[in-house]
Amino acid sequence: MKSPLVVALFAVSMAPLYAHAQQPDMVKLKADAQKVVGIIKSDKAKTRLYCEINDLGEQIGEAEQNNEDIKAEALSQQVTELEKKLGPEYLALMKDLNNVADSPEGREIDLIFAPLDDSCAD
Repeated sequence: MKSPLVVALFAVSMAPLYAHAQQPDMVKLKADAQKVVGIIKSDKAKTRLYCEINDLGEQIGEAEQNNEDIKAEALSQQVTELEKKLGPEYLALMKDLNNVADSPEGREIDLIFAPLDDSCAD
């Protein structure tokens, strides 16, 4: 009779640790972002791809505002294909960033990408 109670208590006590483990390590995330930005900036072809992804992102936003779901989905598929060309580091970073997107930490990561974003204006 005691063993289900012990298991339940153990599961409840471990939940915060599991939740904490799911959160990305911000120091590592920032280092990964700096690494990815360096990789992209050092390769003109990857820089063009990154800028193209940003442009498509803006088009997706416009399509969503205009309730053009089919167009937005098609553009999203293009983004997915282009992101693959930026490499595994970029893909892994984007996956991790989904967990912090609208947070203060996410905004810090955005600042790391700002110089790369600025290069798209050229």
